[in-house]
Amino acid sequence: MIQINVIRTDGWLPGLLGLALLAGCASQAPQNSASANAELDRSTMSLAEAPDVLLLGEQHDAAAHQAWQQATVAHWAARRQLAAVVLEMADAGHSTQGLAPSASEAQVQQALAWNDKGWPWRHYGPAVMAAVQAGVPVLGGNLPRAQMRDVMQQTRWDSHLPAAAWQRQLDAIADGHCGLLPDTQLAPMARIQLAKDDSMAQAATAQLQPGKTVLLIAGRGHVLRSIGIPTWLPAGTRSVVAIGQAGSQAQADAADRDWVHSTPALPAQDHCAALREKWKK
Repeated sequence: MIQINVIRTDGWLPGLLGLALLAGCASQAPQNSASANAELDRSTMSLAEAPDVLLLGEQHDAAAHQAWQQATVAHWAARRQLAAVVLEMADAGHSTQGLAPSASEAQVQQALAWNDKGWPWRHYGPAVMAAVQAGVPVLGGNLPRAQMRDVMQQTRWDSHLPAAAWQRQLDAIADGHCGLLPDTQLAPMARIQLAKDDSMAQAATAQLQPGKTVLLIAGRGHVLRSIGIPTWLPAGTRSVVAIGQAGSQAQADAADRDWVHSTPALPAQDHCAALREKWKK
């Protein structure tokens, strides 16, 4: 079942749509992008209006997830319901607004101040260009690196989430760094995560249009409903959280996502071994 949630000042109020979707079953077969978008389209078509924000959470090293993003951009643009695309992969303050649909890839990369080393254009360029060529603006949403040092010292971020959710962020930072970070660094790093989520939420909110949808593309951890970007969206925002899942192992609790796009498993990698080796150097 897909859930559409409405943000209220006192938390999330879920409303079941009663739609039988292939949503999140660990045993489901991988979906291709076309069938996935057809299913998601049918779910949102049952709403009185398109969702204000559709969040796609990817696994960064899953090429199938970037193909899904491109297909989703094209799908919603073809329906003329796409207000804008907001990306984690570009910093806030940069956008393609003002570029013509005929703009070259080089012009688009320049407008977004694209960091190809951090986010290979060959992975994300197709989705970006699908939006630009449809006349849909693409905006960076990520927290600029120049602001991160200040954010790390700002304790105001620590009280945004309920205590249990804040602890989940701290645990995620510890796990993501394979237990190598000292405890004193966990809160500063978690503050950056929250500031990134806030920045992306602000970028999406600025593009809201009645009857249209802002598509937000980010890493899976950023879109989770109880700890991520949705917690920063204004009261009354109607959002749908869809995550990419490579393989059969569930990557998010049912309460944290509305829909799952299942893709083939990736070869096993020991990321921690590589990180430990890097830290030794």
